[in-house]
Amino acid sequence: MNPLQRALVEKTGHDHGFEHVLASSQEGVTLASARHAARARVSALPASGYLLHLQAATPALLPEMQRSFAQALHAGGFAVGNEAALASLLGRSASLARALPSQAALDFEAAVSSQLAQLPAGLGGTEVERLVRQRVGQQKFRAAMLDYWGGACAVTGLALPAVLRASHAKPWAECANDAERLDVFNGFLLVANLDALFDRFLISFDDAGRLLASSALHVDDQRRLGLQPDMTLRWLGEAHRGYLAWHRRRWEEGTRCWR
Repeated sequence: MNPLQRALVEKTGHDHGFEHVLASSQEGVTLASARHAARARVSALPASGYLLHLQAATPALLPEMQRSFAQALHAGGFAVGNEAALASLLGRSASLARALPSQAALDFEAAVSSQLAQLPAGLGGTEVERLVRQRVGQQKFRAAMLDYWGGACAVTGLALPAVLRASHAKPWAECANDAERLDVFNGFLLVANLDALFDRFLISFDDAGRLLASSALHVDDQRRLGLQPDMTLRWLGEAHRGYLAWHRRRWEEGTRCWR
């Protein structure tokens, strides 16, 4: 890798989620970030382009990247032809590294500790602390969902953050712990109308990602709400399915009540 290539890789990394250069030589460039635990090793391909190898702190990162960039798989990494394509790889891997377990949980604990330290003495362990944890947790969950889904609705693909909601499959109050509450696989980023329906178990999704509508929703109501028979999640990871099964059980209970 020549000096110009190294400079371009370092700049691309800095602008796309890997702001620290850990090593830079003829063999390649190793990048890292203070915002997540993933590392990226970029080397030059013999003819042209770059080869990216990721060192992931969470086992979910590589499968997600392999699904998203299947056409770039090469020699245990990802091969791309230019800096623009490398930027896409680095940006997506940084977003996933911030969103996937357990980075979101670590960020949550750090943020909660910081905010609790600012409370007056004697409020620890009170309702105030519970509310702080819930508010911070919901903010972190939404940020993680925006990162994971690329800022677009999991069904429609609408990329307008102001109308997107981070919907839990297993509700916050019913989760066993903070790890479940903050798990990016415990929910979907949805436009507001789908979020309201999903939150009230009036819609759910099957294991293929197809939308399921409750019998409580008349066909005319479904049309007015913008529901279409072919609506499907843009993708569905294996880790989503356990939470979805929980959500479907509640959806089915509600559906039976309306029959």
